[in-house]
Amino acid sequence: MNELFKPLRLPSRVSIGLLILRFVAGLAFMYHGFGKIQNPFGWMGPQGFPPVLQALAALSEFGGGLAWILGMLTPLASLLLTCTMGVALSVHAFMLHDPFVASEAGKSSFEPAAGYLCIAILLLLSGPGSFSGDRLIFGEKG
Repeated sequence: MNELFKPLRLPSRVSIGLLILRFVAGLAFMYHGFGKIQNPFGWMGPQGFPPVLQALAALSEFGGGLAWILGMLTPLASLLLTCTMGVALSVHAFMLHDPFVASEAGKSSFEPAAGYLCIAILLLLSGPGSFSGDRLIFGEKG
């Protein structure tokens, strides 16, 4: 199990780039998840997904963002955020009337979800880099 959380040995400049990406994207996820975590079972309203799935998404965004900032349990956080953003992307791309245009009803386009999904996939595949809590606790591969 420890091997799963051991980051790959990467050049310093790549690790610095991953650190910046983790920090900025993690802050954004915590910001977006903060309001949801305040009302985890009903942030989508009565016509949304089942309450337990809403709570999992809220926890994924807020907790996953914090995990990315710290570089802790990055593969797990990235997997959860990949799933959450995959659902968000499909909702925005396939269930909204015009997925490319933000509507006056407060619904956004699919583009932020697509961007965050790509970041989550990148961190899932690359790991957090050398400047992370995962490296301090679990060591490095290679």
